[in-house]
Amino acid sequence: MLACYNITMQLIPAVDLLGDFAVRLDQGDYERVIFRHPLDDFVSRIVRTAPSMIHVVDLDGARSGAARFDLVRRCIDLAGSIPVQVSGGLRSIEKAREALDVGAARVIVGSAAWASADSLDQFADALRERLVVALDVRDGRISVRGWLADGGLEVADALQRCVDAGVSRVHVTAIERDGTMRGPDLDLYALACASGLAVVAAGGVRDDTDVTALAEVGCEAAIMGVGYLERIGLVLPN
Repeated sequence: MLACYNITMQLIPAVDLLGDFAVRLDQGDYERVIFRHPLDDFVSRIVRTAPSMIHVVDLDGARSGAARFDLVRRCIDLAGSIPVQVSGGLRSIEKAREALDVGAARVIVGSAAWASADSLDQFADALRERLVVALDVRDGRISVRGWLADGGLEVADALQRCVDAGVSRVHVTAIERDGTMRGPDLDLYALACASGLAVVAAGGVRDDTDVTALAEVGCEAAIMGVGYLERIGLVLPN
């Protein structure tokens, strides 16, 4: 936790799974893997920093729609008592529940939430407070299927649909900032926070200064990927 301006802000490290490794991608591009490390050692290093939560992303599942619960379970087992939120390939309520059954504290659903006019309502009704809706944003629009396709929604419309469905929390990623260490898109997160939803911010978060800035615009938590490497004794290759 990072306390700033009387706000308790969660800093959540990310574990992005690709193959059997923990990786970092540049702007979500599967062809631009900028870091790769053995999964068990990576998660164990994160656990030693005692975060309040760990964010696990199944990148293969996000791309294919077939979640890999064997690796998700490995991460959850390694995390021990630390809660884990899981995303990637959860394209149905049944798959989301399966992630919860293997030990996830909450699940992040993106593509499937926008698949039909009533999909979001169905997920919200079934999963309630354990649902986090992913708003993956590129050029002001929602991306789906591992950030490879346009979801047909503007950010403001997606936020309003979440409010109308009774969603309590959204996970907002600025795709253009992800993996770049350029700092967060504060305008995007201010827009999201103005909806009244709890906002978890991701994309470009470098350090405690960025986390404080996100707290000031009203975010509940920040996901840190590349920026967390130094904290666990790892660096990007030259």
